[in-house]
Amino acid sequence: EDNLAFLRRFLPYHHGIPGSRWLRILLNRIDPDLFSNCFISWAATLRPDAPALVAIDGKTSRGSHDRANGRAALHLVSAFATRERLVLGQEAVATTSCEQDTIPLLLERLAEKDRLKGALVTIDAIACNAKTAQAVLDAGADYLLAAKANQPGLMGEIERFFADAPANLTSTVTEVDKGHGRVEERRVTVSTQIDWLSGDRRFPGEYRFPSIATIVKVQAQVYEKSRQSSQVRFYISSRSMTALQFAEAIRGHWAIENSLHWVLDVTFNEDAARSRTGHGPANMAVVRHFAINMVRSHNDKRSIKLRRNKAGRNPQYMAEIIRA
Repeated sequence: EDNLAFLRRFLPYHHGIPGSRWLRILLNRIDPDLFSNCFISWAATLRPDAPALVAIDGKTSRGSHDRANGRAALHLVSAFATRERLVLGQEAVATTSCEQDTIPLLLERLAEKDRLKGALVTIDAIACNAKTAQAVLDAGADYLLAAKANQPGLMGEIERFFADAPANLTSTVTEVDKGHGRVEERRVTVSTQIDWLSGDRRFPGEYRFPSIATIVKVQAQVYEKSRQSSQVRFYISSRSMTALQFAEAIRGHWAIENSLHWVLDVTFNEDAARSRTGHGPANMAVVRHFAINMVRSHNDKRSIKLRRNKAGRNPQYMAEIIRA
């Protein structure tokens, strides 16, 4: 009510504004599929060109669970343009489904709006399967999928290939990051010599991925004070690129953790949100994505937290964000 005069810049509000109870009822009843489609269409207007790199990952809104009524917490899969730092779309994971079944639905929804054409889509290991790979290709994009324990046969064969591959069949680049007493060295090796992965099946049921073009090995060494740790990861991709380009894409995937999930947890305090009934949790998650995109579309170098605080105090600044 204190901001009614400001709100009337955009709508008349002849009968005032609804109370919190009616807003909650509205959010509980809005069809989340339609609301998500509205978001995707709106997000497309922020950056008309399709992004170059899109990361897809899931996040659980822990505060949305309702133990008394046996309702699990909302788990949402989001697509994030890593360089533009904008959310492209989202899809809620059904209670009877899982993340790897939901990702193709999100890809299909984005493909309808031509939001992925020409992009490189990065997805973590849970979706390393032929169905997801084909869904990415059907959307007009290329895939970069992590191969881990969910595909032990595939991971093992890639590991054995790199262990024995002669230097003329691979290319390698090394990156070093330093900061805050921590040093990380990443050695990225790629190969397009994959006839054994892209040809005919050697035995019934052998895994095959459509249009696979490159396999990637990432060796990471982390030195932090007196501690040292190492990790080896493997990837498959339908795109042929240099080792340096793959290093940048793999590093870029983690922007969805740092620039989206972390912001939702710390700045928006999502896990403390207690919307638990009807479609409220899914719709409120989309509302938060609206807010993140609106704030980031405004030309201001300050953090999202500072921009949100200023918008709460300064109606003129809020109007600039809304119109951005």
